[in-house]
Amino acid sequence: METLKPKLFETMKGYSKKQFIKDVISGIIVAIIALPLSIALAIASGVTPECGLYTAIIAGFFISLLGGSRVQIGGPTAAFVVIIYGIVEQFGLDGLIVATILAGIFLIIMGICRFGSLIKYIPYTITTGFTCGIGVSLLVGQLKDFLGLSIKSVPSEFIEKIGAYIKNISTIDVTTVLIGVLSLAILILFPLITDKIPSSLVAIIVTTLVVKFAGLNVNTIGSVYGELSSSLPLPHIPSVTFEMLQSLISPAFTIALLAGIESLLSCVVSDGMIGDKHNSNAELIGQGVGNIFSGLFGGIPATGAIARTAANVKNGGRTPIAGMVHSVTLLVILLVLMPTAALIPMTTLAAVLIVVAWNMCDWSTFFRLVHTAPKSDIIVLVGTFLLTVIFDLVVAIEVGIVVSALLFMKRMSEVSDIKSWKYIEEPDVADGEAEKLMSVSKEIRVFEIVGPMFFAAAEQLARIDSKRYTKVVVIRMRSVTAVDASAMHSLHGLADRAEKKGIKLVFSHVNEQPLSVMKKDGFYERIGAENFKSDIVEALNYAEELLN
Repeated sequence: METLKPKLFETMKGYSKKQFIKDVISGIIVAIIALPLSIALAIASGVTPECGLYTAIIAGFFISLLGGSRVQIGGPTAAFVVIIYGIVEQFGLDGLIVATILAGIFLIIMGICRFGSLIKYIPYTITTGFTCGIGVSLLVGQLKDFLGLSIKSVPSEFIEKIGAYIKNISTIDVTTVLIGVLSLAILILFPLITDKIPSSLVAIIVTTLVVKFAGLNVNTIGSVYGELSSSLPLPHIPSVTFEMLQSLISPAFTIALLAGIESLLSCVVSDGMIGDKHNSNAELIGQGVGNIFSGLFGGIPATGAIARTAANVKNGGRTPIAGMVHSVTLLVILLVLMPTAALIPMTTLAAVLIVVAWNMCDWSTFFRLVHTAPKSDIIVLVGTFLLTVIFDLVVAIEVGIVVSALLFMKRMSEVSDIKSWKYIEEPDVADGEAEKLMSVSKEIRVFEIVGPMFFAAAEQLARIDSKRYTKVVVIRMRSVTAVDASAMHSLHGLADRAEKKGIKLVFSHVNEQPLSVMKKDGFYERIGAENFKSDIVEALNYAEELLN
């Protein structure tokens, strides 16, 4: 079982000066990459630009300090934008702080309870659906700033947002659009020249200089948000009501689930890059502590950022020290250079997020699943996507998981089956079994249960019928790996019917888990230990003895 010890302690054994220099250089480079993204994601989430940096500084530091990965870089990501925007619109900044802290608590509980390995069981169709949905919602949310539309307040709902854009389409600012297009061109073309310098940083520097020295009338961070703070805020505990907590439990759990999925996915990707194995439960605890402190210091939800983590690996980072240096570098930038960020054009940040949103949407995978997946999976995929776009992420994940669970139960119930003896003459029948089964007296009926017997398949046991001349029913359970309470209830019902008709029940090859449940339930004692046999031949010999 995984320990909960942070990866930092493991990496400090044999830590060298050479690796420290590599970690410092990598941390500084990643901070430069994270700077524009942190500001842009904060603005897109409906909070002030500084909140993005607070998140990368505070949450990023604790995620590296206490997490379970050598190279994970924590901070704000695009996955949270849609849900944060909705929380801020409905509950304000205090509601966001509460939701972020609650999400952190949920993540810590998940880690302590060793749920790290369970998150990977979230269906791929759900993660693909909501990821593409988030990408579309994020992209659409940037159109106001990219086009320079004059809209006082953009609705959080997708349909209303599109309606507001159409209603105010006449307010498009041509200069703003041209700066946005220039930003997009740099973001798309500059990586073809070199990937040593972040294209987002180049786009911001170029367009900021153009707007400043050409004296263009384009909205900037400063013109929209006023003077920016260049210091970390003091911890703030918001006023909380019971009604607020009730309302925020669901979105907070969604944030925790998203953070867990994205952070562990990032860990898996980075493991493959450096040949290491992360500690998933320690990572969840680190993520939880990071989110709690992020909320207390006015930040937004954070998780492991795949792109920034990959950049850390490529630049030589191999220990959590690199992630901590990344946070410290951003703190220095906040304290020294934050007022300069007021000059950045809003349309440039919108362009940065449009590219991020486009990269989030893996349309090749989406349409491949639509064309190749079973109909039930397509329903979950498309349903999760549409619910994310049209309603919100909380509804999408809740409905997606419930529908997936129901479809899974349906499939499992279809896999489980009861077969009478005449169907058992198959290649996997052992030597002597077929002959024995063929010679069974008509007063002995043999049934084989195939597949796990749980509540969705328990009614299959009702199919075990008996003819009027039946004296013994042999139930073969070699293919039953598990039973639950519902299956045991059905087995008791079968025993009741057998007792009324004077029929003896004999069980063959009951596996470990079903046998353990039967003993705890009292069913084993009710039937009698002598009526449980290790194989079908022994069971049939015993059944013949009962007849005689």
